[in-house]
Amino acid sequence: MAKRKKGRRKPVVPTQPYKFRKRFGLIDVVFNKEKKFLYFIAFSLILAGIVYPFASIAMWVGFAFAGYSAIANDSIQTIGTFIVSNEDKKWYWQWLYMGLIFVGTVGFSWYAFDGDVTYQRLASKGFDQNPDNFVFLQLAAPIILLLLTRFRIPVSTTFMLLSVFTVSSGAIISMINKSLMGYVAAFIAALIIYLALSGVIKKLVKGEAHRAWTWAQWIISGFLWHTWLAQDLANVAVYLPRSLNVMEFSAFAGFIFLGLGVLFYMKGDKIQGIINEKTEVRDVRAATIIDLVYAIILFYFKELNNIPMSTTWVFVGLLAGRELGMRIRAQDKSAKFAKTFSLISRDIVSVAIGLIISVILAVAINPVIQEEIKAFLFK
Repeated sequence: MAKRKKGRRKPVVPTQPYKFRKRFGLIDVVFNKEKKFLYFIAFSLILAGIVYPFASIAMWVGFAFAGYSAIANDSIQTIGTFIVSNEDKKWYWQWLYMGLIFVGTVGFSWYAFDGDVTYQRLASKGFDQNPDNFVFLQLAAPIILLLLTRFRIPVSTTFMLLSVFTVSSGAIISMINKSLMGYVAAFIAALIIYLALSGVIKKLVKGEAHRAWTWAQWIISGFLWHTWLAQDLANVAVYLPRSLNVMEFSAFAGFIFLGLGVLFYMKGDKIQGIINEKTEVRDVRAATIIDLVYAIILFYFKELNNIPMSTTWVFVGLLAGRELGMRIRAQDKSAKFAKTFSLISRDIVSVAIGLIISVILAVAINPVIQEEIKAFLFK
């Protein structure tokens, strides 16, 4: 029987590694899904590049980007639990309620502090100078924040927006110190409350909530929203003169009021997922407890001094302490501890990324900080 001749094997054509193809496919899916938004980001960066040499125009363009990006990113802190626990309520009633509180809050500050809408947060050293010229990165910062918000990264708007305007590294260090204090205070407070009162809270959230809880949540959420505005409006107003006249104030308040309407209509947009993945936040009673603790902590730091702070860090600390406290008191501890620490770690990484990006932008923009760093490194 004749032996079959062995033919030459065909050369193996190298293919792309599986992981690379998978990663490329994921990027392609994300791009196609977010194509319109990415085009908007590109257009915004081009617009920023065109207008930044013209200070009178640039300050309003920067404010517009900062206003929506800051409110959208920080909505998870103040109105995130409010939105998710009131899904059965009409969005426009939520908007009008929070919108009127906003108008009242900024209106009082504007009247009481001679045109200042930030409760004198920008009167602290390093932020008290009126912006009379801009660089491109100062207008690009809120656009970058919009991009990070779209992909559910809860970065600190305080560091992202204020750091690009500070005239000294000392101001950034003061913000970091106060924000770290806020994170630790919120984490410890939430951990103690949910360890000590976990049983009581668990009984409270059983069954259908009494109507009084809804009223309590709307009142407490309104107080939290007012307190947050007093802390974080500096992030938006930093682009504008430190004292606004009547027309400037009307434009400022009107734009943010309408922006809030869009946010409520979109139910918090992408960043709302940070809230939705946490335990039991859809229950109005659990949401009320979170908002009350958060409001008390913010009020304390608001009264402490005029130094701006990252409310994002406080909120992330609050959720971290709450999640850990609930898990420690849970009967089945081993099953979900890994998930709890994963959530905490992921949120910490997110705010750390925001801090790193904001410091890089501040160093790139500000020659005074560059000189201070050189003097520190080569002294």
